[in-house]
Amino acid sequence: MLMSSKNKVARLHYMANSFRLLTAGDHVVCAVTGQAIALEELRYWSVIKQEPYVSAEASTRAALSKG
Repeated sequence: MLMSSKNKVARLHYMANSFRLLTAGDHVVCAVTGQAIALEELRYWSVIKQEPYVSAEASTRAALSKG
């Protein structure tokens, strides 16, 4: 039986200019807003924190927060 990765959270390794799929899925969850981000739409992430962001604003908020 084939397992579908539709409606499943992917696990990624974030690199400087790309990301590598570690666990199949069709989206990730923004570390700031909790909003689902389709892998095709993912544009912002932190290599250091290894977390995705839904927008430049969310990325900036995460960068300015402590922790």
